Amino acid sequence: QLVESGGGLVQPGGSLRLSCVFSGFAFNSYAIGWFRQAAGAEREGIACISRSGASPIYADSVKGRFTISRDDAKNSVHLQMNDLKPEDTSVYYCAADRLYNRCSTRQDAYANWGQGTQVTVSS
Repeated sequence: QLVESGGGLVQPGGSLRLSCVFSGFAFNSYAIGWFRQAAGAEREGIACISRSGASPIYADSVKGRFTISRDDAKNSVHLQMNDLKPEDTSVYYCAADRLYNRCSTRQDAYANWGQGTQVTVSS
């Protein structure tokens, strides 16, 4: 089971830290992806981290502003989002799957999904 938290309303230029907590399976065996879906748009993969934590991948739309990290001791993954823009407004989802020594920002790479958390960036 994956549960996201940390979403909310923030002004442009502000920051939020999303968390995704895992239960029910061996967290350190799974790669994690963060995705988002704005109203009327397709779901977009924005960041991922392998089970080793090495070489995270970021979409161009968030590179330099978002940072993904994992805390195996707490079975959690975080997405630190800085310099938020109105176009970052979306429902954010985390996803997990056993990807050996890699991660992916493709939806079809992941079988386990959280329920999502809303992020709204507005003044």
